[in-house]
Amino acid sequence: MRILVAEDVAKMSEHIRQGLEAEGYAVDLAADGAEAQWMAETHSYDAIVLDVMLPSRDGFAVARQLRHKQNQVPILFLTSRGEVEDRVRGLDAGGDDYLVKPFSMAELLARLRALLRRQRPELTNVLRVADLELDLLTHQAVRGGNPIELTRREFALLEFLMSASPKPVSKTAIVEHVWDQHFDSETNVVNVHVKHLRDKIDRPGLKPLLHTVRGVGFAVREGPA
Repeated sequence: MRILVAEDVAKMSEHIRQGLEAEGYAVDLAADGAEAQWMAETHSYDAIVLDVMLPSRDGFAVARQLRHKQNQVPILFLTSRGEVEDRVRGLDAGGDDYLVKPFSMAELLARLRALLRRQRPELTNVLRVADLELDLLTHQAVRGGNPIELTRREFALLEFLMSASPKPVSKTAIVEHVWDQHFDSETNVVNVHVKHLRDKIDRPGLKPLLHTVRGVGFAVREGPA
């Protein structure tokens, strides 16, 4: 999952980035409203964490413009103002949730998970394909009762593939949702990560689940590619 964090206080922005990345999210940062607007309109995000008091353009204006352009990405507002009027204004601007500073990272993560579940009702805390299970809360992967050790990036890749199952996803979609804006699209890193992931979940003697779909991309599913 790829998240845009728009926050002008560098210390806060870095704190949120570290917390999200520790949970396997790819994170892009914006330091003002204009930058957040541009990034949200030119990249594909699964959610936006949007501070209200941003330089150049406030979070409410950013949200209204995105909704005006039919961009329905979930928006979680952050603000130091917790009055009812401010919460109402944020929700009316197009926000989906509202978190008042100071907040705990655990609550921020829980609210993001709730937003993502609302956006994609089929998404649960445990993804299953055949005998492969992925727990999104504990970050544990299990196949046939045997635990699988995954790196943070491998976990994010497997989550994206299993969420789309049985449909295949393109390399472009993987880059947009699993890697951040600093990813070098000219490298072979996606193929390398897919290979490492396949080596871990499709061990000898097991029915292959991670398939390369020629001309399309990759899929995690039962049956042939």
